[in-house]
Parts: sequence; C-alpha cells; structure tokens
Amino acid sequence: MPTTVRTATHRHYLMCRPTYFTVSYAINPWMHPENAVDTELAIAQWERLRRTYLDLGHEVSLIEPVPGLPDMVFAANGAVVVDGLAFGSRFRHLERMPEATRYLEWFRTHGVEHGVRDAYLPLAVAEGEGDLLTTPDRILAGTGFRTDPAAHRELAEYVDRPVVTLHLVDPRFYHLDTALSVLDEHNVAYYPEAFAPESRQVLADLYPDAVLADEADAVVLGLNAVSDGRNVVLPVQATGLAGRLAERGYQPVPVDLSELRKSGGGPKCCTLEIRPSHVEGRVENGVAGGVVMAGEGAPDAR
Repeated sequence: MPTTVRTATHRHYLMCRPTYFTVSYAINPWMHPENAVDTELAIAQWERLRRTYLDLGHEVSLIEPVPGLPDMVFAANGAVVVDGLAFGSRFRHLERMPEATRYLEWFRTHGVEHGVRDAYLPLAVAEGEGDLLTTPDRILAGTGFRTDPAAHRELAEYVDRPVVTLHLVDPRFYHLDTALSVLDEHNVAYYPEAFAPESRQVLADLYPDAVLADEADAVVLGLNAVSDGRNVVLPVQATGLAGRLAERGYQPVPVDLSELRKSGGGPKCCTLEIRPSHVEGRVENGVAGGVVMAGEGAPDAR
C-alpha cells in the first residue's frame, strides 16, 4: 500500500473542441491519412476528457476551433504559460503554422481575465507544452524532432527559469509530452528508451525516484498524461503505468482517446495549462502586456 499522501491542486486548462478533426496529412509516425477517422467519436471522447477535468474540480476554458486546422484540438502545442507569461509557438510543419496565430490571438483577447500578463512569439521553432514541460524548479525542454534548442534559450530568458534540454531519439515520441509526464513538484514519469543516453542520465540525476514506463504503456501514449499532483488523467490502455502510479500514491484516472491517438495525441496533447501571474501586469488596450512578434523586442537568446 502507498505510504505517500498526494495532494491535488486546482488547475486551469485551455482546450479546443475537435469539431474539424481528421487525419489529412502525415507529420508523425502515428498519422495515416488512408485510415478512416470518426470525427463524432473523437468529439465524444474529447468531451469526456473535458468533463473529467471539471469533475475533478478544475477550470476549463475553450478556444474556438477553425476549419482546416484539424490538429488545433492539440491545445498543448499552442503555447506554454509560466507565471502569467505565454510563450507562444512557431510550428515546424507548414500544416500547423496557422495554429500559432490563433492561440496568440486567444491570449491577447482573454489573457487579462486569466492572469496572463504578456505573450511572446518565439524566433526559433517551438511547439508549446508539447516539448516544454513546467515544474516549480525548472522547465524540461525536448528537442530532436520538433522544438529547436534555440527556443530553449529564448524561453529561459523570457520566463527567467532554468531550462533543461532533453534529446528525444525515437520518432514515435516526437514531442517530450509523449515520453515524459510531470506528476507533481518533485517527480516525473518517463520512458527511458525515448531519450538519448546523456538525457537519460540527466533525468536519473534529477528524478531518482521517477516512475518508469515500459514500451507497452509508452506506445499507447500512456505518458501523455495530465496530473494535478494526485489525480493522473491518462489513456485507459496504459494499465501497467496506471498500476505503478497507484503504488506510488497517485490516483489514476483512465480516459479513452483512441480516436485522437490516430493523430498521435492523448490527454496532455489536448490540454494547455494556464499558470497565472501573481504579479500585476500592465494593460494596454485591454491586452495584458502585449504580444511581442518575432524580431520586435525579442529577448536576447543567449
């Protein structure tokens, strides 16, 4: 029986309904346009995920889906928000580039009311919480397939936090959030074989008590999970990982997102956490701070 008592903390998530979800192109090994997609089933599964967060006591805001942007449902890729600072996205693939504008526009319009005091469009390729996972002490930053290491440097300066670069080596785990999940302020779960040897050592040093996933759970995107410190929302198919989490005192909350997995997404992909500022920011024309466009007032990426 677990001896550690885990404590849930209230979270605020941004999500996008998969109204226009389909798989019409292939930009990762999961995507096969020749396979049929049931959009109505994807919507129903997504709605159960949204309801799960609400039932756990969390807040969920919504961004309006846009026709022609089927992957906009994967809100986590739209930005990473730390201390009320929204570090936007610059997507690697042409098909997803318009999403970046939509998410930056949302933070421009709704940021003040949700404690977001500034937003920034990076110069380098960055894919939001897909590759940039926040802990109280540091930001774990993935690279290898999508986000450029130069964006890690931009982020470190923008939010004034240490950023730890981790190299991904298995194309099935093209974003960090498919290979690693932040469980609470002290610990993570991850699949070691998704990382280069030097990055495995970094993780072992930082998190000696980490929950390790095996390949069977990793390939159903079991690590694409969302934790509030106690409750861990993860794919229902990741039964082994759920058991290991329960042994550590976490409460697994299984959900089925099998239809969205056809595009390489799971619970975390659908969920962008808004971490508000506790510092009063400037307001200009109803916008907190202001969106810094690439090349205009960008922080010096050392």
